[in-house]
Amino acid sequence: MDELKRNGTHDDTWSVFRIMSEFVDGFETLRTLHPAVSIFGSSVLVPESKYYQIAREISRKLSESGFAVITGGGPGIMEASNQGAQEGASKSVGLNIDIPVEQKANKYQDISLYFRYFFARKVMFVKYASAFVIMPGGFGTLDELFESLTLIQTKKIFEFPVVLVGSEFWGGLIDWLISSPIRTGTLSKEELSLFSLTDDPDEVVRIIKEGYEKVRRSTAI
Repeated sequence: MDELKRNGTHDDTWSVFRIMSEFVDGFETLRTLHPAVSIFGSSVLVPESKYYQIAREISRKLSESGFAVITGGGPGIMEASNQGAQEGASKSVGLNIDIPVEQKANKYQDISLYFRYFFARKVMFVKYASAFVIMPGGFGTLDELFESLTLIQTKKIFEFPVVLVGSEFWGGLIDWLISSPIRTGTLSKEELSLFSLTDDPDEVVRIIKEGYEKVRRSTAI
């Protein structure tokens, strides 16, 4: 909510209209986008990074399998994912954000939206996704990971696949979840089944396709 806190009280009412406009633009632009996968990851990883190349391959395979790809629209993993999506047959979507450290939109977007408010942007990541791919990243990536898992855990969204890519990167976090939250009792062992971990792009696509079909059959979406 930091965007709202920066505004003075005089601007609060007018902020509501800007927030509404971002939701309306997002809903109108993305309402026919189905199925789609949201991919999250670091903005600082360069094309020479193995994770950049893996993200590009995953996105291309997903795009060839009929899934649109949604990213934050910036550089790094986002750029790799949008590029891979354009190399396939499905849409490449960028949800760009206005932040103090200027984000430069990557050039691989078929559909581009621009947001001032993080929370409006985050709604679009979740509302129009049938799965989530979590590549290595920082605070923003961790935020999206745990928000997705929380929404599934609390049954606010369907139990769509959440796939962590990079066992070397994510292994320490999973070890901590087991040694601390599960050991303390604040998380159950069963809740670890809400996500998968793999290093194989083909496995990512398989998990997503099977998970999407399972939800589609059970909900007739």
